[in-house]
Amino acid sequence: MTLRSKHAAWFAAALLTSTVLLAPAHAQATTAALTSDTPGTTAAGVPFTAPKAWTLVNADGLAKITAPEGDLVAVIVDVGPAPDAAAAVVKAFARFDPAEKHPLKLSSPLAKVRGWDERVGFIYETSLNEKLTLRATGQRKGTDWTVLIVRGADATAEKRLGALGLIGETLVAKGYSRENFVGKPAHPLDQARVALLREFVRTAMDQIGIPGVGLALMDHGKVVFEGGEGVKQLGKSDPVDAHTLFAIASNTKGMATLLLAELADVGKLGWNQKVTEVYPAFRLGSAATTDKVLIKHLVCACTGLPRKDFEVLYNTTRSTPASDTFRYLATTEPTSGFGEVFQYNNLMASAAGYIGAHLIYPKLELGAAFDKAMQTRIFKPLGMNDTVLDIDTMLRRNHASPHAYTIDGVTALARGELNYTFQPFRPAGGAYSSPHDMIRYVANELSLGVLPGGKRLVSAANLLERRKPNVPIGEHASYGMGLESDKTWGVEVVHHGGSLEGFKSDWMAIPEAQVGAVLLTNSDEGQLLLFPFMRRLIEVLYDGRPEALEMLTASVRRNKALYADERKRYTVPPDPAVVTKIAPRYLSGDLGEIVFTRSGDRLTGKVGMLSSDFATRTNDDGTISLVSVDPGLVGFEYVVGQKDGKRVLTTRDAQHDYVFVEE
Repeated sequence: MTLRSKHAAWFAAALLTSTVLLAPAHAQATTAALTSDTPGTTAAGVPFTAPKAWTLVNADGLAKITAPEGDLVAVIVDVGPAPDAAAAVVKAFARFDPAEKHPLKLSSPLAKVRGWDERVGFIYETSLNEKLTLRATGQRKGTDWTVLIVRGADATAEKRLGALGLIGETLVAKGYSRENFVGKPAHPLDQARVALLREFVRTAMDQIGIPGVGLALMDHGKVVFEGGEGVKQLGKSDPVDAHTLFAIASNTKGMATLLLAELADVGKLGWNQKVTEVYPAFRLGSAATTDKVLIKHLVCACTGLPRKDFEVLYNTTRSTPASDTFRYLATTEPTSGFGEVFQYNNLMASAAGYIGAHLIYPKLELGAAFDKAMQTRIFKPLGMNDTVLDIDTMLRRNHASPHAYTIDGVTALARGELNYTFQPFRPAGGAYSSPHDMIRYVANELSLGVLPGGKRLVSAANLLERRKPNVPIGEHASYGMGLESDKTWGVEVVHHGGSLEGFKSDWMAIPEAQVGAVLLTNSDEGQLLLFPFMRRLIEVLYDGRPEALEMLTASVRRNKALYADERKRYTVPPDPAVVTKIAPRYLSGDLGEIVFTRSGDRLTGKVGMLSSDFATRTNDDGTISLVSVDPGLVGFEYVVGQKDGKRVLTTRDAQHDYVFVEE
């Protein structure tokens, strides 16, 4: 697996920080699929929950929880006393599968949350060809260790990430009591508390290496801070301010569903109406699947449709039309049942925005209709005058530049070419906004659709419809329609993140406290700040346990260790013996062409609008990979091989294999 895919999987697993107090009861050994999420305890009394539709065998100090596909397991092992986490994990593997021989890639301390005195994460070396997820977490309470092992197919792990999250979140130390702030008055966001939040952001920027952050805070309808920390571009002094534009990426989704909510108010559509009734041209991979899709399914991440991001990234050009959204969807079929699992699909969200816009401006091209609908129906009424839906327009205004780590783990300017590939699919992630504008969007969530002057933008009923849970993404979190609802701490936090090359963001609204926040970063590694900031906000408001800083520090340490470990495996410049065997041009029926050029000891590859220098990497199975190394594009991997007498390159996401053949 690549640094990119391993880092994503590791990051997702390690940030499962929700807490829960279960009513402990031994779950019985069974080979039948569970009919509901089922609480239980290990023999040592450690609580956990096995997800609905999985099977559970809990005996002899080992709980084995198996996914419906049968090729992914989560195993909880009561180890008892051990000298350290590494020894505990070795003991756990010896009991689970003594034949497991994958070498350890990296171990790193994790934040001490959920009542554990010590937590350490372990990643194991697997190759791209294996399509295997393998990781472990050792957790200690007193002298006793409990180990969680996750092993199985990448494709299933991606589909079942929400269920894995449930297992990880509910595996708490014996006797642990989670925080619950329901009914507790929140402190006001006065200047002292605003200063604490700004200090936390600056600490994170320093630890991670984020050049600039846009920040805005609101308390009971009043903006108590909007501005920035740091600079728009590394090496320059121009500071981030309240009107600096950042890519907000997938935060565009919730804005698009706000447009749909307006249409629901006037009867142009219904959430439970079939999509084909309002947009007859809509198609998925079969007539039966198409017929099942309701309006609410377009942005629920619950239809079982897999991501097709590679096809979008590789094939999109500056002239790609918005209608390609529907061309891609017409060949896509679910890989799991409706409502069964959380599976993010950008194309469905793109379709939602374009369908809504088409209902308003049926004579306009889809992209133009969406742009006009969002400006007139969403941005202008909310006072979001900075916000744009076009990269080139953004670049002519007050904007932040994208940044990412180099392969050496050093922050550098990124070109941002990947972000152009989302322009034709912009309802899913193509907006650029500022702290000033985004906090007004959050204010609308807190006011349930009432604008500052008292006029209503959208009904409370249809605004709230977007928050209703469609599919769980953990024990206390669910996905609605372009919004997430998280009740980890009792009080609801409504939020959504955004991710494009060189930009990571989140916004959050806490209705019970009438507090909102916006966090925009101009760095890929800004992802490491998002959840710890949310946690810090909760701490400041409710005097919560001081966990945010440790979460942040542990995540940063782990991230840097991953980069350092992966760098040892890369040959930069690439191995000349490998480079001489690379064909100048390869072609894939799904992803188009890759063209390689050589200049001195450099190998540069170009696919679609993306280009990068490449390194070589020797994999643990003896194969060789070409891996992109430019900031923002680190980790796109192609395994070098031969097929039918021709040179080939193979790349994969979790659920697809793509083969490029020399031309």
